[in-house]
Amino acid sequence: MWKDLSTLEKKIVYSFRDKELLKRAMTHSSYLNEHKRERLECNERLEFLGDAVLELTVSEALYKWYPKKPEGELTRIRASIVCEPTLALCAKELNLGEYLLLGNGEENGGGRGRASVTSDAMEALIGAIYVDGGFASAKEFIHKFILTDIEHKQLFYDSKTILQEIVQSKSKENLVYRLVKEEGPDHNKHYEVNAVLGNRVIGSGSGKTKKAAEMEAAYHAILMEREKGCI
Repeated sequence: MWKDLSTLEKKIVYSFRDKELLKRAMTHSSYLNEHKRERLECNERLEFLGDAVLELTVSEALYKWYPKKPEGELTRIRASIVCEPTLALCAKELNLGEYLLLGNGEENGGGRGRASVTSDAMEALIGAIYVDGGFASAKEFIHKFILTDIEHKQLFYDSKTILQEIVQSKSKENLVYRLVKEEGPDHNKHYEVNAVLGNRVIGSGSGKTKKAAEMEAAYHAILMEREKGCI
């Protein structure tokens, strides 16, 4: 069951003039497929718009914040911020999945926690704020809820590569990712993975895909290495 959208407005510190825009941003296409009589529009067009606003805002911020970094490095940092896993993390901090209107199939399939669904909703929300309040309002939202902890977002995005480089520089043991648990039906899988160095578990992660679980395991291993020098 989806939550009252007024509580979402309080979380994002933005009150919509047009409440229907917010509802549209939270309406997944699966809901429309099952409620064809309702005169609603799904969030895909707002997502398209929000994606463009997000990329421009992030590009502008990085250009100003890192005057000495070359284009290639700026592109890599931007990719780490606007990618699906990062946007899903930002959406999770807002519990955005709880506010979505989903069809029964998507609901039962774990859509509220699926990264592809929540990251799209995050972009749709940006698009809705842009239409309702203009670029300045959308930019403020992005800076407040997405353009934070850039170092950790970049670390998460590149976690497997970074961890491999750390291991190669400090150890001769092989780094492998071992699946320790797989559960749920095919349409709603959940994976748990350990990052293993030699015979030691150095990080654990979980996700809707093996790749997502491995990325999280690598991220936790890097944080552990930073804190304890265990690698």
